[in-house]
Amino acid sequence: MIQHLPLVNACLNTVAAVLLVSGFVAIKAGRRARHEALMKSALVVSLLFLASYLTYHFRVGTVTKYQGAFRTPYFALLISHTVLAVVNVPLVIMTFRHALKENFGQHKKWARWTFPIWLYVSVTGVAIYVWLYVI
Repeated sequence: MIQHLPLVNACLNTVAAVLLVSGFVAIKAGRRARHEALMKSALVVSLLFLASYLTYHFRVGTVTKYQGAFRTPYFALLISHTVLAVVNVPLVIMTFRHALKENFGQHKKWARWTFPIWLYVSVTGVAIYVWLYVI
């Protein structure tokens, strides 16, 4: 079962990315309730990803070493993904905090930074999986 978690993680990242883009489209269309539901769903899916990711790495450690011809671009992607994943956590917390307090002016200001970083982290998570396990 544990060996399937990288695929589960990639699927969760894919779902999170779709939910994020759908939430963005919803708010741009003025559909606030739909936006709220989609963004809460993206948060839940991302939390499930984090639990699955941590479970895998606590149990297995780091076992995959990339040895391919594109080592430098892979590590550039991995480093940017990792740094932004860490940065993303407080951004998401603050963005949701402002939304929950109905402080939508501040929510929008935080979301301008949070959305692209969160989306980048989700998409690059899938790219890293593909690079390591598929290609």
